[in-house]
Amino acid sequence: MSMARREIDFMPPSAVERWQRTALIVGVLGTIGAIIGWIVNTERFYQSFLLGYMLCIGATLGCLAVLMVYHLTGGKWGTVARRILEAGTRTMPLMIVLFIPILVGLRHLYPWARPELVAVDEHLQHIGHSYLRPSLFIVRAVIYFAIWSLLIYWLNKISDRQDRPPLESFDVRLRRISGPGEVLYAFTITFAAVDWVMSIDPHWMSTIFGLLFIAGHGLTALCLVVVIGSLLVRHSPMKHAWQPEQFHDQGKLLLAFTMLWGWFSLSQWLIIWSGNLPEEISWYLNRTRGGWEYWGSALLVVQFAIPFALLLSRDLKMNWRTLRWIALLLIVARYFDLYFFVMPSFEGLEAHFRYNWLDVVVPAGIGGLWLAYFFWNLKRRPLLALYDDHVTVLLAEEKEHEHV
Repeated sequence: MSMARREIDFMPPSAVERWQRTALIVGVLGTIGAIIGWIVNTERFYQSFLLGYMLCIGATLGCLAVLMVYHLTGGKWGTVARRILEAGTRTMPLMIVLFIPILVGLRHLYPWARPELVAVDEHLQHIGHSYLRPSLFIVRAVIYFAIWSLLIYWLNKISDRQDRPPLESFDVRLRRISGPGEVLYAFTITFAAVDWVMSIDPHWMSTIFGLLFIAGHGLTALCLVVVIGSLLVRHSPMKHAWQPEQFHDQGKLLLAFTMLWGWFSLSQWLIIWSGNLPEEISWYLNRTRGGWEYWGSALLVVQFAIPFALLLSRDLKMNWRTLRWIALLLIVARYFDLYFFVMPSFEGLEAHFRYNWLDVVVPAGIGGLWLAYFFWNLKRRPLLALYDDHVTVLLAEEKEHEHV
């Protein structure tokens, strides 16, 4: 079989077009519902929009972070998942556009963006002078997006080169980008989490806040890999390349990030509990009464206890059908987690749980558009970078396995 023929064979199946249409329908319907929500309840619309945005930007940045981990460490788990991760990173233009409503709704989201509140609050005046003011908020956001976009551009440009002959190794160049890239990602997402989420309650702070988002991003990206992989493995060409061993490795990574999220969450609680300072414990007080305690308990079960127990099983991780359901459960858990982080910080929702239809419709609209753009990216390239030497080794091993 010629290399040109193999490249054609490794183009995504026609089913990707159908998945894209379905996602686009969900996105359009959600967008219509969001517009109605903006008209009837502007305040809650912006709150729900921030929730949905953080969920989807977590998928984009999680794909970037996990992709760089693969380039630094290697492994067959990432060889088969690489193009899924790259398609996820290339949704960044959509996330940049969708950040505009957050800029428009600054006054609705952040107390430090309301001059009438800043005028009567010394703490807001202090942090506004040095850090939290709209102009600096926008400048920092531009810097974050510029760094992320540059990393995505470099990694995808090299990957695109590996779709054409000759066979060439770019491992050293990809590692040189990914090493500093991981450091830049960690710093920028820490500051972005502070700007976009923690500053909703500017009187509270946590030094581990960014790490919680890093663990969540990794979980989101790996769940995406497992779910999309479970769809692709039923079709040619990936049913011949994606083996149970790769799902097993991805399941182990899911377990690792589940444990990492659990440890970071416990660490934040222990640090704040041991300090016992009024300005710090308010965050937990607002989330342990008024109905929020049930949401927090559900989060503990859905995002840690159940996945942790199930992912200990090797047989389960080897079976993509069961692993897919755990990944879907964790995606739901990510929604639970972000809801728990974002919503109780808003005035009127602290210590008073009030669920709203916009909390489903708006994230569904953003998520549908994100998935539609993701599938559009996915179908534009072969599912394997066939002129990458790692793929050559993978295909050779699979060919030998077929003849055994």
